[in-house]
Amino acid sequence: MNQTVDALFDEAIERYNSGESAEILIPVFKQICDRAPKHSPAWTCLAWLYLLEDKPNSAYKAAQRAIKLNPKDPQARVNLAIAMLETGKKGVRIQVEEAGQILLAVEELRQEIKQNFEEGLSRKPNWNSLTRIQSWLFET
Repeated sequence: MNQTVDALFDEAIERYNSGESAEILIPVFKQICDRAPKHSPAWTCLAWLYLLEDKPNSAYKAAQRAIKLNPKDPQARVNLAIAMLETGKKGVRIQVEEAGQILLAVEELRQEIKQNFEEGLSRKPNWNSLTRIQSWLFET
């Protein structure tokens, strides 16, 4: 079976949304990124999965790649900010401010990011880095 990258991506998102674990899905998203290295949403998802699995260094690299491919992706910036907090890197505020500017301009993305925060906390309760970024973006 020779599925397109978009079909693989959609199937992987569906699997994630149905509750499949990040641990199982990381290799799937890595394969998508290998097949389509310029597919920024796949890199963004891979970073998120790494964060869920407490692999912030890998998440940092994937989020950097996602931002390089699509600098206006607020979720990629959120992922990078979380990874930076979890690895003690500097520059978190810049990422949060960039994401915040994008979210102010596009209400649909704002709602999507809010849902992603809720979903992340449902999978990983007491995720301190996530709640910090959430409060910086939405409790101003």
